[in-house]
Amino acid sequence: MAESHGEVSGQKAGAHTEADGGHGGGFPPFDSSTFASQLVSLAIAFVVLYIVVSRFALPRVGGVIEARQNMIEGDLAEAQKLKDESAAALKAYENDLAAARSRAQAISNETREKLNAASEAERKALEDKLATKLHDAEKTIAATRAAAMSNVRGIAADAATAIVQRLTGVAPDGTAVNSAVDASLKGQA
Repeated sequence: MAESHGEVSGQKAGAHTEADGGHGGGFPPFDSSTFASQLVSLAIAFVVLYIVVSRFALPRVGGVIEARQNMIEGDLAEAQKLKDESAAALKAYENDLAAARSRAQAISNETREKLNAASEAERKALEDKLATKLHDAEKTIAATRAAAMSNVRGIAADAATAIVQRLTGVAPDGTAVNSAVDASLKGQA
């Protein structure tokens, strides 16, 4: 049975090739008998495709390209405008910052000068006050010294008289004691 089935398939395959028009086994586009009709069909298809592309597709593509170019140019112009605005804002900010720094420096200098002037005035007032107190203290010291010196002279004369009297047993002359005390005080001064 296997042999009869193979023979039947082979017969059907041969019948099928003969039923298709009996073409040999070549590729139809390369068949020289149909070459002229294929060239005419190709020319007609090319003309139709050319007309469709040139009338419908290319204008749309051109419009899209032009719209995109216009959008790009608009975006670039907007970007340049924003860049210029930001540069102007930055310059204004830097100018304001420089002005603020110079104002702060001026205020600082003015405050420093005021504080220095106030400090100098306080120093002079304190120096004047201290000079007055020093002068008063020197007067008081001089007066106290004069009073002490006058008392020292008297005490020294009394002490010298008492010492001489105790050592010698005789009271010395007051003018001699006073002149000796005066000479001794002048030598120390």
